[in-house]
Amino acid sequence: MTLLATLLILLVVLMLGIAAAQIAIQGEKSSRNDRDRQIAFQAAEAALLDAEMDIENSPDAGKSRSGLFSSTSAIGFPATTGSACVNGVQNKYLGLCPQAGVGALPIWQVVNFMDDAANTTSSVPYGRFTGQAFYIANGSLPVKLPRYIVELMLYKIPGAATDERTYFYRITAVGFGAKETTQVALQTVYRKAH
Repeated sequence: MTLLATLLILLVVLMLGIAAAQIAIQGEKSSRNDRDRQIAFQAAEAALLDAEMDIENSPDAGKSRSGLFSSTSAIGFPATTGSACVNGVQNKYLGLCPQAGVGALPIWQVVNFMDDAANTTSSVPYGRFTGQAFYIANGSLPVKLPRYIVELMLYKIPGAATDERTYFYRITAVGFGAKETTQVALQTVYRKAH
């Protein structure tokens, strides 16, 4: 009887040990996933700032396209039609998108932010028009450069004359974590000062 009771106690202790180990493993996985999400979130925030710099005043004069953006005119912004953004890494209009039509899906839901091929990508990789650097690698850094698109948005002031219009831009940025499948999307609305 003593041997049987001892074996039962050992079995209960073994089961408690296994349960404690599983709890510890789940806690470590949860921490790792949260860290990965934080990496992706910070990358997406960096892409938003890069897009604002692209719109307002790019520090790299050789790559700058800040002159395309205006708060009072759409002149300079590409006359794109449909629901597609301008694509191609070498295109100075890369990632510039029209406002979606009434009843259509928003552009940011249609764009493939995972596509980073030189000819087909529709989103701007970090630093393309600002010359800024963003480090990527395996481990505790993002695995891919964050990306963004800029949508032209028209705002008509209620009660104003028909020719009084102002323009602003909806920026959608996607950051990647230490795993490519971890993604965070952020949006902001930005109006150029001049």
